[in-house]
Amino acid sequence: MRPFPSSKGNKYILVAVDYLSKWVKVKALPTNDSRVVVKFLKSLFSRFETPRAIKSDRRTYFCNDQFTRVMNKYGVTHRLATTYHPQTSGQVEVSNQGLKRILERTVRENRASWSDKLDDALWNFAYENSLIYKERTKKLHDSKIKNRIFNVGDQVLLFNSRIMIFLGKLKTRWSGPFTITQVFPYGTVELSQPNGPNFKVNGYRVKHYFEGDILSKDLPHND
Repeated sequence: MRPFPSSKGNKYILVAVDYLSKWVKVKALPTNDSRVVVKFLKSLFSRFETPRAIKSDRRTYFCNDQFTRVMNKYGVTHRLATTYHPQTSGQVEVSNQGLKRILERTVRENRASWSDKLDDALWNFAYENSLIYKERTKKLHDSKIKNRIFNVGDQVLLFNSRIMIFLGKLKTRWSGPFTITQVFPYGTVELSQPNGPNFKVNGYRVKHYFEGDILSKDLPHND
């Protein structure tokens, strides 16, 4: 990636993205030849676990004898993106655009300082991604909660994670039934029990009770 003018002799940014964790590593470089690319990858291999495969575009610094020899030495499969379709390397393209956007915002008018701000931009990029992931996770969780419809008067079972299950013994983790006395926003419900006060739980811990369900005789403790 070549986003800005020369900064302390650096003109390029090499970006590596872990496919599963989405972890990003970047390096400011003066050139984009195979020598610096191989050196960068070797540094990653020495610090972290060697990957099973690397996916790249078809630029010459990835498609050459030196790069192929190093991949063979470390037992790494080299996969190439489809010609004229760089979007097939989706994670890297998303990271490139995100880093460039944050870097432009960080350096503002002093564009020649981008190599000094690269670590800050990477941190901000990771922070923004964590916020996006948190929001997406919350929306998914809320959608699951909202899809579990409960009404006052419903009989439900409560998942009790504190019940110990011993080898060779069959014992359900579901106790109850309990009766719903109130329903609150975002899935929280209030339950009544025969020999104790009402208590609130997350609706994701309960399910509708049907006659014949196998139950635990252990009543839940309030958290």
